[in-house]
Amino acid sequence: MTERFHDVIDVPGGVPIRAWTRGVAFEPEARRQLVNIAQLPFIHKWVAAMPDVHLGKGATVGSVVPTNGAIIPAAVGVDIGCGMMAVRTSLTASDLPDSLKELRAAIEKAVPHGRTEDGRRHDKGAWKTPPENVAKEWAALAVRFDEIAKKHPAVSRANHETHLGTLGTGNHFIEVCLDESGSVWFVLHSGSRGVGNRIGTYFINVAREEMRRHFINLPDLDLAYLPEGTKHFDDYVEAVGWAQDYARTNRHLMMENLLAAVRQVPGLPAFAADLTVVNCHHNYVEREHHYGKNVWLTRKGAVRARAGELGIIPGSMGARTYIVSGKGNPESFHSCSHGAGRSMSRTEAKRRFTVGDHEKATLGIECRKDAGVIDETPMAYKSIDAVMEAQKDLVEILHTLRQVVCVKG
Repeated sequence: MTERFHDVIDVPGGVPIRAWTRGVAFEPEARRQLVNIAQLPFIHKWVAAMPDVHLGKGATVGSVVPTNGAIIPAAVGVDIGCGMMAVRTSLTASDLPDSLKELRAAIEKAVPHGRTEDGRRHDKGAWKTPPENVAKEWAALAVRFDEIAKKHPAVSRANHETHLGTLGTGNHFIEVCLDESGSVWFVLHSGSRGVGNRIGTYFINVAREEMRRHFINLPDLDLAYLPEGTKHFDDYVEAVGWAQDYARTNRHLMMENLLAAVRQVPGLPAFAADLTVVNCHHNYVEREHHYGKNVWLTRKGAVRARAGELGIIPGSMGARTYIVSGKGNPESFHSCSHGAGRSMSRTEAKRRFTVGDHEKATLGIECRKDAGVIDETPMAYKSIDAVMEAQKDLVEILHTLRQVVCVKG
């Protein structure tokens, strides 16, 4: 009999939960959230919990939810298409300057990041005038977006062109990393920015209104769903698909612009940046075939890990990032974790840790070391080593990266 690396949790009145959580914390609140999902009538086979699982807004982060005939917008969330991109270059550790401040400054100048002005017109995290490559990509995306906005004008009131090619805040980051052989990688994490948030929030509210209109009672209002075959369902699939394309393009543009900026840093030799390229979502929904059925598979904080498929699993500001190859495990619906996962809330991290604690945890890394990033300090996250051990039947580690520069919004 093949050894099983996950636990099966039976749910009365629902489907089971298969949890890859051995050796990592699995908070009761997250478990209850998953139980509520597992009791919905349209779940296909079971719900899968990844080792970075934790309580999320709307739905559990680190969950894989296969649905037949419906989609739960809050399970996809508002950072639609959020994900990772990594590029391996021909640079090596010896090519980097002794001081990495100039490298960090070049990246920060090339990619708008952070948030001011409540995200309004003069927000430092948005373009004042988008550069040519951003404007070109937006022109291609705008055709489909205009069609969506005609049907749902509320989604048009968002930063879209001015956020394309920008980083954002929170756990979004850009890093310069070294792998086990000393090769230099550029790694980044971001999604669909303001316009994705607007689309997600709008359709979450549409789904809630549909539940009220049809007198459907749910254990959690965030589990409001859109039934397949309805106009709202079709419109959501169109909008969420567009937002996922926007997110992938956003990451590509950031990488393009930061590489161009890094090439201008004095002292760095000319380099190639296409030795390995990975660009993957970890907050999205897609039509996939699992166990004999075409289902809507929502990965909320999970990466697709089909056999041989490349993925990225980051730790935290002071921990390793892994480039992995999927093993195509059908029981996880070909999925793996999207990171280490938070071990505490942002509020708790700010209460518990000091700037001094954060400085010690990020020793040797060129990054922000101020009170504004305490909620992202490494101690606020689970052990990435424990997370990787818990999913050794889901992925194979190809490269182990350690960051030397980290840019946060």
